[in-house]
Amino acid sequence: MTVRENQPGRAAFEVRKGIRPVMTLSEADVEKYLDPLELLDGLEEGFRGLELGEVQSPPRTELSVTGKGFSLAMPAWRPGMQMTVKIVSVFDGNLTVDLPNHLALITLFDPITGATSCIMDGTYITGVRTAASAILSARMLSRAGSRVATVIGAGVQGYQHLRLLPLIRELEHINVCSLRFEDARKLAALSPLARASADLETAVRESDIVCLAAHSPTPVIEPEWVKPGAHVSSVGYYPPDGELPRPLAREHRLFVETLDAYQPTPVGCGELAGLDPSMGTTLGAVALGRKPGRISATEITVYKAMGVAMEDMVAANIAYQRARREGGGGVMAW
Repeated sequence: MTVRENQPGRAAFEVRKGIRPVMTLSEADVEKYLDPLELLDGLEEGFRGLELGEVQSPPRTELSVTGKGFSLAMPAWRPGMQMTVKIVSVFDGNLTVDLPNHLALITLFDPITGATSCIMDGTYITGVRTAASAILSARMLSRAGSRVATVIGAGVQGYQHLRLLPLIRELEHINVCSLRFEDARKLAALSPLARASADLETAVRESDIVCLAAHSPTPVIEPEWVKPGAHVSSVGYYPPDGELPRPLAREHRLFVETLDAYQPTPVGCGELAGLDPSMGTTLGAVALGRKPGRISATEITVYKAMGVAMEDMVAANIAYQRARREGGGGVMAW
């Protein structure tokens, strides 16, 4: 061992962390400070960063509780942002005890020291960033003249899709469909553009944008219902299969967040199992102009989301930075 002399500072055993203030953001705080349009633009920039290799985002890891649910750990970092780690739990039985079936917590860390800078609710972020990635795909890939959309699913994702769709296209109306018509009716009542539909096939056949958000273990539409020129997005995660019909993914141009979507679950998407990753085009490649997006007015484009930690990183950093600027949130002693 080389002895270094005249080095200022204390020995490691002499240094204590002490009490440090850490910002806290509740679910309501996060919703307040996370602007939807800023999120859409931030995600597009984030997909560029993924494609350029500027974002570190290791594959997510899973803990499973048999018969109950699972938790995923999702870290990500890009220079200029706080390091981000999200823990998200998916426990479907929660709905019977008045808890969301997706619960998440996000911790931000200072990239200079590694010290904790913020602890925030991640439940709202998980919902809105997932929908925002699908809506971004529609902004990038659907026809500019799209006028009719259908949202399939009346849960959290259905709500967020309904909220974000009008930001990217001048829609005449949005069909809302659900396994339970009463749920579709309640959701549709939240938007003047929306109308509940009990006829799923007719709703899909007339749609320029079809958003699958059903959390279903089996396909929720038939491929032949999708008209030429439509864009289809799917955000449901229900391995081993899921809501997106495999022929749609196999027979049309498929867009993904990263090519990890083709890996086995929990990293990838069940609906893409067995498909050749070379079939996929990342949103980042389209955003950078490296690969084309829509190439004709009649082609069907398909986007399948798996949910990547970059999206949480972008959303959490937007909320954190705005809260800092405006002096919002709370403080806890760490």
